[in-house]
Amino acid sequence: MIRKSTIVINKEGRWYVARSIELGVVSQGRTIEEAGRNIKEALELYLEDQPGKKKNLPVGTPHISWLDL
Repeated sequence: MIRKSTIVINKEGRWYVARSIELGVVSQGRTIEEAGRNIKEALELYLEDQPGKKKNLPVGTPHISWLDL
């Protein structure tokens, strides 16, 4: 089963900071792609340690959308 989380990535200085809106997990990377990979790993580790938190996430298919401003 796939669970979904909304991830927001912002550039802060030289780093891209990725945050899970639903769970509050934060990670970073030097590129958007690296920040995306790092937040995925951080979420997997967090949910492994906090299995009850999975109930707070909607079920669905993975989806990435980019908003260029």
